[in-house]
Amino acid sequence: MRGFGQALTRRAKEAVLPLAFIAVCFYFGWHARHGERGLIAHAQRSEEIALARQELVRAEAARDTIERRVQGLRGDHVDRDQLDERARALLNMVGRDEIVLPYPAGQRLY
Repeated sequence: MRGFGQALTRRAKEAVLPLAFIAVCFYFGWHARHGERGLIAHAQRSEEIALARQELVRAEAARDTIERRVQGLRGDHVDRDQLDERARALLNMVGRDEIVLPYPAGQRLY
């Protein structure tokens, strides 16, 4: 019986190093996939970056539209049509010979 216990102890001592190596490999492997900087987090960040770039494109388009409208009211020349449109919108007035066609608030013309 004594030989069996010694053999078991010897086998256990021999298995410690490979088991520790396997545990360390598993630890790093799990964190490489699920960790804060792992593959899954990288995929999520890539999605967030793509959404942010789409939002940037929309914001730049809106900014360009506003800049074009403002450019018509700035500088040496003034775009008469745009100035007239803006004045009418701010003052809420129309000419005597004009007809106003109301439309629902959700259906803006511009």
